Amino acid sequence: MTDVQGGLRGWAADRKGALSRLRFTSLRLRLVVVFGLVALTAAVSASGIAYWLNREAVLTRTQDAVLRDFQQEMQNRAGALPVHPTQDELQRTAGQMAGSSQRFSVLLVGEDTDGKTVYGSSDGLSAFALDDVPASLRKAVVRQQTVTDSNKSAYHLYWQRVVDHGTPYLVAGTRLIGGGPTGYMMKSLEPEAKDLNSLAWSLGIATGLALIGSALLAQAAATTVLKPVHRLGVAARRLGEGRLDTRLRVSGTDELADLSRTFNDAAEALEKRVDDMAARDDASRRFVADMSHELRTPLTAITAVTEILEEELEAESGSIDPMIEPAVRLVVSETRRLNDLVENLMEVTRFDAGTARLVLDDVDIADQITACIDARAWLDAVELDAERGVHARLDPRRLDVILANLIGNALKHGGSPVRVSVRIDQQDGAADTAGAGDGVLVIAVRDHGPGIPEDVLPHVFDRFYKASASRPRSEGSGLGLSIATENARIHGGSITAANSPEGGAVFTLRLPRDASRLTEESKEAGDTGDAGYTGEKGV
Repeated sequence: MTDVQGGLRGWAADRKGALSRLRFTSLRLRLVVVFGLVALTAAVSASGIAYWLNREAVLTRTQDAVLRDFQQEMQNRAGALPVHPTQDELQRTAGQMAGSSQRFSVLLVGEDTDGKTVYGSSDGLSAFALDDVPASLRKAVVRQQTVTDSNKSAYHLYWQRVVDHGTPYLVAGTRLIGGGPTGYMMKSLEPEAKDLNSLAWSLGIATGLALIGSALLAQAAATTVLKPVHRLGVAARRLGEGRLDTRLRVSGTDELADLSRTFNDAAEALEKRVDDMAARDDASRRFVADMSHELRTPLTAITAVTEILEEELEAESGSIDPMIEPAVRLVVSETRRLNDLVENLMEVTRFDAGTARLVLDDVDIADQITACIDARAWLDAVELDAERGVHARLDPRRLDVILANLIGNALKHGGSPVRVSVRIDQQDGAADTAGAGDGVLVIAVRDHGPGIPEDVLPHVFDRFYKASASRPRSEGSGLGLSIATENARIHGGSITAANSPEGGAVFTLRLPRDASRLTEESKEAGDTGDAGYTGEKGV
């Protein structure tokens, strides 16, 4: 029993740990994830918006300054060139234009007096060439537009951002009005790109820190919220284990505090109700016990009288008036039935009070069953399938009560022949017993009747249960099978009822072969009780 209890405690501890882990993953983790997702969404959105605004501000500021400077240089320096400049003039002017505060590359394109296209680049002819300017931008720059009231110039300044080998550039171009060279400018935006990358890294780090902070905040919030919930769960489990005095400490005025107050009120009401029911149950048991004891004295006198009347009935002299003989026989049978009922009620009260005890002895099972059958004159109606020499350490009186009830019930409701078989099952796990390592004694009692209705099977061991409501009065007391079950239970065994596939009902008794450990545990618990009961006789 100790090993079994240790295994059950280990299983319960593992299950409690699994439930704790499940509780962590279901509530705490969900709170952290939700907080993290909200913080991540907010941080990413804020970082994205900040990056986009700063990017546009940086690029626009740089772009406006460069274009404004380029346009000013085109007006001042390129505008001073002749309509048909030479290449040297273009080269020198481009170099002067590139020396402005913005430091951009310049390419000037014009026609000399011979109509030949000449180029002048601030970085040399091979540094910034016309091929570096997008074709769409070149077309837009040289396209002459109609001058109107809303359009005062035939040519405009156009710009475009391009990326060459991973480096961003600003390319712009315009043509002088009234004749002269066409100018193109290219400005590297790499410093601005580095600044924006640094900003992106900073925003990313800020987003990560916000996520970590939200996780810590979620953990703190989850701890604050779940700690009362955890206490409530622990209190509910304690209450479910029968510790009805469990109460929660209430602090605050929030919803969790209201929940704790509700739990305390419910626990208090439950404790009061259970105490009331226990008091009524104790009173009922005392009443039955007292009534049974009080009935024994008059029953003893009545039984003595009925025995005399029964002897007179059996006498050959015929001293009993034939007119009252049926009434005398009824009194005799009902007195015997009442006496059995009182004995059964007294035994039931012992079981309910927990005072029934085992008196163990080494028993030969086959001899014990034979003695039970022979004492009740059932030898002709019962078939025994049991080998001699199968011993068990049990309470022989209580085993006799169990066998008498099971066999008598089979004869009464199932009909003969009743077959009783005995076997030892080393692997049987159905009996919740100590000493199971010695094997489990299995006694099966089978009749050849119509079987037990399916709706009756769950109730056959209930006290005072009648299978037919139309026959509330029968020869038995309705307590036999219940008492047999209780006798099996205090041995650490069990009784089950079923219908055999071959017909008839089968009652299976499972008992440990050695119930000594049960009596030792009972003595260690300091229990005392009365075991002086002779059992229901013959059912």
